[in-house]
Amino acid sequence: MPPLKTSNMYAVVEIAGLQYKVEQDQQIYVNRLKGAEGDKVSFDRVMLTDNNGSIAVGAPVIEGVAVNATILKHVKADKVLIFKKKRRKGYQKLNGFRASLTQISIDGIGAGTAPKKATKAAPVKTEAPVAEATSDLSSMTVAELREMAKAKDISGYSSMKKAELIDALGN
Repeated sequence: MPPLKTSNMYAVVEIAGLQYKVEQDQQIYVNRLKGAEGDKVSFDRVMLTDNNGSIAVGAPVIEGVAVNATILKHVKADKVLIFKKKRRKGYQKLNGFRASLTQISIDGIGAGTAPKKATKAAPVKTEAPVAEATSDLSSMTVAELREMAKAKDISGYSSMKKAELIDALGN
């Protein structure tokens, strides 16, 4: 049994939609990334980190932690052959496929190295004033009438028909 690695830090990170377990100075092949060879890239969707037994798990990601990498080269994978056949029918089809990959080298796993995303302020919701004094309730939709009934604490408004809602709100 090989000895356990205790001094290495590793992380589980999402890169191009797939999760990878990465360590520093590791070279891995991932789905094609945008960027030229030699470019630095940073992945901020880190799911888990382990630093000498100190494990941090995100829900779903760990905030402020990123994995930095360098794009080494863009390559194509080995050809995968897809052969289809229907016996006794004379049908045979052969297709091939080569996946586009990017080889990256993990430079480091660190805290706060990812660019921070701008947080959007929650839009202030301004409600249109409810026309309670409107004498023509029949021109309103059922949903609007139900909102008015809910605001007036009328019980059973969800199962009422439009005419019943107008009668209940008119009183």
